[in-house]
Amino acid sequence: MLHIDVICVGKLKEDFFKSAILEYSKRLSKYCVLNIIELPDEKVPSVLSDSERLKIIEKESNAIATHIKENSYVIGLDLNGKQYCSEDFSKKLEKSTLFCSHITFLIGGTLGMSHSLISSCNELISFSKMTFPHQLIRVFLLEQLFRSFKIQNNETYHH
Repeated sequence: MLHIDVICVGKLKEDFFKSAILEYSKRLSKYCVLNIIELPDEKVPSVLSDSERLKIIEKESNAIATHIKENSYVIGLDLNGKQYCSEDFSKKLEKSTLFCSHITFLIGGTLGMSHSLISSCNELISFSKMTFPHQLIRVFLLEQLFRSFKIQNNETYHH
């Protein structure tokens, strides 16, 4: 069975995000083994120098990197990543599983991920050019994973 890790910086604070994550995690259990790894985020001061910004990004990115399993296909969520429609994302996911039984999605902190972490990814994807809260992106990702499995299995799912 396919294993999917979602490594993300920051804890879910709002109950409605937690409920959505729980619901999609339950739905996904039919199709894959899902593991969500929440890492603590660094405090970001309201006034931030470039060097402080880089230190925070590096620290969070290094924490992410230590949780990536060897031989995993790594997909980073990044504003500069490729955008897919749901059907193409489903095809991409299905193709990835032909040569790899473990996929890892990375969601960085508020300031993003380091260049070295981004360049270590097998692929970068973006859900939108708009900026969304990281907690909401986590919900988007799980929903799209669920939709992707429904598409792959020719099962109906309301649009």
